[in-house]
Amino acid sequence: MDAVIRPSSDLRNHYSEISKQCREDRTPVIITVNGRGDTAVLGLQDYYQMKAELELLRTLADAEEDVKQGRVAPVQKAFGDLRAELLARKNG
Repeated sequence: MDAVIRPSSDLRNHYSEISKQCREDRTPVIITVNGRGDTAVLGLQDYYQMKAELELLRTLADAEEDVKQGRVAPVQKAFGDLRAELLARKNG
């Protein structure tokens, strides 16, 4: 979904409308100052989703680098280590 562009005065004068647009319509809003983009506003749910996706991409990039560097293990060992770590977190 494309972002909506609004002047900074709207942030002060129409905050509830901007907030509702970000939360309910899940549309990001770009705030401009003197006609130039300055700030992006988005709903909290979209922010958390974006953070999670970015973390996943970082993890995948790290994994790709591990493969390139030959830092790999048999799948049974990898899943066993992962299972043990998840159990430790659950019980810890």
